[in-house]
Amino acid sequence: MGEFAPCPAEALRAAEAVCGRPVELTEITDRRGSAVWRATGAVATMAVKYGYGEGEGTTAREAAVLDQLSGYTVVAGRAAGGFWYVTPWLEGPSTWKVFAPVRDGRDTQDRRGDRAPVLAGAVELCRAVAGLHAAGWVHGDLQPSHGIHTGTGVGLIDFAWSWHEGTGTARWRAFYGGITHLVAPELAAWITDGPQPVVPSARSDVYALAGVLWTCATGRWPLDYTAAGIQPDVGPAERRAAIAVGNIPLDSATPWPEFQDVLRPVLLSGPDDRPTAVELGNALASLT
Repeated sequence: MGEFAPCPAEALRAAEAVCGRPVELTEITDRRGSAVWRATGAVATMAVKYGYGEGEGTTAREAAVLDQLSGYTVVAGRAAGGFWYVTPWLEGPSTWKVFAPVRDGRDTQDRRGDRAPVLAGAVELCRAVAGLHAAGWVHGDLQPSHGIHTGTGVGLIDFAWSWHEGTGTARWRAFYGGITHLVAPELAAWITDGPQPVVPSARSDVYALAGVLWTCATGRWPLDYTAAGIQPDVGPAERRAAIAVGNIPLDSATPWPEFQDVLRPVLLSGPDDRPTAVELGNALASLT
């Protein structure tokens, strides 16, 4: 693993202005040209993100999105060799962590009782995505770690590929679907056949949302590549081309059958037949 990128002095000063001095920086992640710190001070805790190299453009796009979203106050600027922003830190576990008892089999004694908070978390994630869609936004890159379950509900993170549906063409030259395993078949086909830019939709978000919940419950990606004869070493482009055809069966792991029965038709249907995020949340809530 390489050395963690240094936090730009300009970003640190911006964090200090909000958090209060002194600020303690905790390294969170640094990959693909994007470094994130938790900045903790006497007054507040913020997230600091610095995009450099290949991550500079995506970080700048994300800052522009955050600046337009309610509840994501952001301070941003350029530094030598990159772009940074400071935004409120969301305190809480990711959706992936919320589902850990289901994946680990620690909910076997009283499944209905033990799974109640997990199911509530799934419903809250759906409602967070629904709220984003109601405001006219598409996330574009929902993943198991992109929902943070705070004391006041679920907050979403990583908006680099988000766009507002009323603003025309999205602000990127090429879009490759976020994480390949959760890309909707219609997006996979568009990416494969062109033309760019490919633009995600609320319907493709719902596919990814169902895939996120399936993955969080099973610990496995939704599609059974082995059953479709797709080898593990196949690259993203070849995998997307296979997903685009739409005949890869769902993975057979069923640790939570009734929960997965709600998700299954979402993952198998075309975009016009998928529920909205609101409808998916309501269907899951009915399992209580």
